[in-house]
Amino acid sequence: MSRLCKQQKPGASPGWRRLPAVCLLLTALPLRAATTNDVAEEVRLLREENGVLKKTVKQQGEQLDLLNRKVSNLEATQAGEGGAGQPAKETFPGFNRVILGGEGGVGYAITGPEGAAPNGKFRVDDARLFIEAPLWTDIYFYGEVVLATASQQSYDSSVELGEIYLEFENVSKLWHQDNQLNARLGQMYIPFGEEYLVRNAIDNPLITHSIVDFWGVAPGVELYGDLGKFTYVVAVQNGANGGNGAGGDKSVAARVGFDPTDRWHFSVSAMRSGDVKADDLTAMWFGNGFFQSIGSMNTTLFHAEAVEGDVARRWHSGHVAASGGWAHYADNDPAGNNARDVYYYSVEAVQKLPKKFFAAARWSQVFCDHGIPIVGLGENGDYSTSLTTDLWRLSLGLGYQFSDKIVLKAEYAFERGRETSGDRRQNEDFFGTEAAFKF
Repeated sequence: MSRLCKQQKPGASPGWRRLPAVCLLLTALPLRAATTNDVAEEVRLLREENGVLKKTVKQQGEQLDLLNRKVSNLEATQAGEGGAGQPAKETFPGFNRVILGGEGGVGYAITGPEGAAPNGKFRVDDARLFIEAPLWTDIYFYGEVVLATASQQSYDSSVELGEIYLEFENVSKLWHQDNQLNARLGQMYIPFGEEYLVRNAIDNPLITHSIVDFWGVAPGVELYGDLGKFTYVVAVQNGANGGNGAGGDKSVAARVGFDPTDRWHFSVSAMRSGDVKADDLTAMWFGNGFFQSIGSMNTTLFHAEAVEGDVARRWHSGHVAASGGWAHYADNDPAGNNARDVYYYSVEAVQKLPKKFFAAARWSQVFCDHGIPIVGLGENGDYSTSLTTDLWRLSLGLGYQFSDKIVLKAEYAFERGRETSGDRRQNEDFFGTEAAFKF
């Protein structure tokens, strides 16, 4: 308060009675000055923000105008190419949309004296090239050329066609549902079991496979999709291995999967080969060989069926997977009844270790009371026609994963069994190393 205000006294003259108002005015002057400065600053800030907003609105308006021009040009192009109300043809800029890739595995293998490589040999375990290209919206071409496989070297080393098909993705968009129905037309893997899905060298945690090793590739048509936590695939294909079809009959295979969580997976598969001519082999690979006629010379047709269940439990650093099933063989041999049942199962475990190492193990076994041809790790000429009643394999492996594109593996596999003649199969153990890769 000012000194003048402090000098006011009771009983002073009327002139002095006006001093309180003067004092109040003098006291408020600094406050009003401060308030005026604050308001001026706020007005300045508001003007700056208003200027920024005006600039932003102008930019957005320009962008909207540009977008409208682009839409107008696109509609004009569609009208010119497809006619009124018709979509324009989608064009692709050539090879920059074509995807090329490949996978392979090279290594060394040696077996016991009755195995496929008793003296040891360097081999190309796997070599294949892939090509994929878009043809239209949601329509693709996919092709696979198999240059070599470890199993091929037991038969011939000719170049083969793997999968080659046209894929029609998301057909279910026609009824406004995503991925409920997709279709493939061409040559595809037979969708039975799940081992074939990880059979290539880069996907297989070991070098060998299970005893039964179900897989096959044949021309046909395939439908697949998913319904929530369920998936399905069904295919109708040629049942015979080669160009003779399946004696007028066709192979049918289907698999239904269920994934209740990210960690658990279940599936059930079924297949029938159709009637196959006695001098042919099935398209379905079985036991490192094929299903084939075991009837007399008068047999003209044979067939095989199978049912399998698969389960897998995954965690961050590994998984355990198991499968088991039943297969049945029969033919029309007039000399006698050759029908027989085959039972099999497999259990696999994989665990990542520190510093990019991993360990893998697989136990698999097959039984057939009356015997059936199973080559296994044996020499093809010895076991492709003889009848085996039971065979088991224990595979133990260690690997090092540089990345998802290159892996080094080593494996030792024990194999034991018995033939219908009573002879034991005990000289087929396998040791191998492999470098698997993809690009």
